[in-house]
Formats: sequence, C-alpha cells, structure tokens
Amino acid sequence: MPTNRQYLLQRRPDGEPVPDDFELVETSTPELEKGQFLIRNHYASLDPAMRGWMDAGGNYMPPVPLGTSMRASTIGVVEESRAEGFEPGQWVMGLNALEDYSLGVAGGFTQPIDHTLVPSVTNYLSIFGAVGMTAYFGFLEVCEPKEGETVLVSGAAGAVGSLVGQLAKIHGCRAVGIAGGSEKCARLMEKYGFDAAIDYKAFARDDEAGLTEAIAKAAPDGVDVIFENVGGAILDAGLMNLNLFARVGLCGLISEYNTAPRGARNIWQLIVKRGQIRGLLVADYVERFPEGASKMGEWAAAGKLTIDEHIDEGLENTFDAFMRLFAGSNQGKMILKIAT
Repeated sequence: MPTNRQYLLQRRPDGEPVPDDFELVETSTPELEKGQFLIRNHYASLDPAMRGWMDAGGNYMPPVPLGTSMRASTIGVVEESRAEGFEPGQWVMGLNALEDYSLGVAGGFTQPIDHTLVPSVTNYLSIFGAVGMTAYFGFLEVCEPKEGETVLVSGAAGAVGSLVGQLAKIHGCRAVGIAGGSEKCARLMEKYGFDAAIDYKAFARDDEAGLTEAIAKAAPDGVDVIFENVGGAILDAGLMNLNLFARVGLCGLISEYNTAPRGARNIWQLIVKRGQIRGLLVADYVERFPEGASKMGEWAAAGKLTIDEHIDEGLENTFDAFMRLFAGSNQGKMILKIAT
C-alpha cells in the first residue's frame, strides 16, 4: 500500500494558529474493507471555517480530534475500491481530510463528479462547491434581494463575497464592496462589476466612524442588504447605514476567529430600522445544491459570473496557504493542490 502523508492537528490553537499546532507525518494506507474505497486526493479546499473546527468547543461541526488529519473538502480520484458504484479512475468529491489518501465509504459524504462538465475540476470546490452554494442560497434565500436595492458586501474580494456582488448585479441591485487594498478594490469594480468599493485598510482597525462615513458616501441612499463575512467595526459601520426593513445575512466573522470576540455594538439599529439579521450555513441547502449549481452554471456560461481560484501546491505548504485567508493575500478561492 502507498505511503500516506497526513497533516495532523496536534494542539488547539490559542488565538492565531502557529506552525507547531500541526504536524505533517507519513503513515501507511489501510487495507480496504468491503464497502470502502481509497481516494487519491488531488485538491483540497481551504476555508476560514476550518479555524473553528480546530477549537475544543466546536461549532456547527464537531471539533477535529487531536492527532488526526485536518478535516477538509477534497477532490480526488478513486485509487482502489471495494464499494459498489465507485470504480478506480473515477473522480469524486467529499468531506475528507488534508492527506494524500482518504478512505471513502459507500453511502457516505463522498460522491462521484463528472470532471468533463467544468472547465477545471477545481470548479467543484469553488463556483459549484460550498463557496458558490453559500453565495447563491445565502444571498437569494437569506437576504431576499429586490431589484433596485443597495447591497453591501464585506470581504468582497473573497471567494464568496465576489460571487455575492455579481449575483447582486444579476438581480438588478447596486453592489458596494469592502475589501483590503487598492488592488482588490480595483478588481471589485473592473472584474466583478461592483458599483463602488471601499478600502478598509485606509482606516485604522477600529475606525468605525471613518468606515461609517465611507459607506454612506458609497451608498448615499442607504443599505438594504448586508452580506457579512468580516464582523467587527466593518459590521458596525454597515449597521449605521441601514434602510428601513433591511436584511443582514451573517455568513462569517473572520476578523474575530483568532481573537477574543468584539461583538456587534450597533445591533440597536435593527430596532430603529426594523431590520433583521440571520445566520446562514450552506449545509442547510445540501438537498438543493443541484438547483444552485444549475443556475450558477447558467450565469457563468453567459459570462455573468467570474470566479478566481488561488491554488498553492504541496501538503508541506498547508500552513502558509491556510493563513493567506486571514492575511487577505489570496486572490480568489483558496485551494491546495495535493497530488503532484
């Protein structure tokens, strides 16, 4: 059996993860039992949610046990199989781990995919994966946009945020994005079609007043929808610009994942403006993924949607690739190429 490199979680991070929280080890792949198949992982999705899975308390998923491979969505090829419906050479996608080889089980989370239907098989981790489905269902189902409304997207240059801004434009909304740095802001407008972009790095970390003013300038008629990925002062500044009956879709709070929670201080604006805030998890829509994938594919084929993918190579580079998500140095959906 081939050697299996595994990227293990060895201790719970205290604040921002450090390299010593993890270990890359070599083990042997196990013998297959009936109903199992062996996956050679080619690509893995790196997502901010993985930071929450490292904590002892867990969140919407149980914590990753210490001494085991970090959980991740992967795309790979069936190497060997003792499971009906899974043949060697078949491409599959599922919730597996950061390792060369993963065990799949018939009836489990790993399912066959058709790599011939997409320009790149990695698209199953971006526009047709959890990223695309989060944007689709999170924006359309949770935020309930209406034509002519103004949509504010934080983390707008990220994988989900960039798609939400484009979906806003498809549905006749004005899209205002918040991103870090002039280069990313330019990309929002020139590549993704946002109407306005705000560079949060032009302000001090907790300059809520400055951000509030910048949002008011970019959205002079107020904000009807906030698609929130960041939290902190950015969320509070957005709340100060709400219109009556505004909706806030809470997708992420990446600014607080490695620090003590700051919390939202301007929630009272939801009372004043009779607004609502609702958390969202893409797992709630798994049964409707074919619907979302069909629509996203339709819009992509028509040239209305653009997705960027940032691919780093090598399990040995997992830590640096993962931390790009918190430094904001990735240019699109963060993907790790495992197979050489």
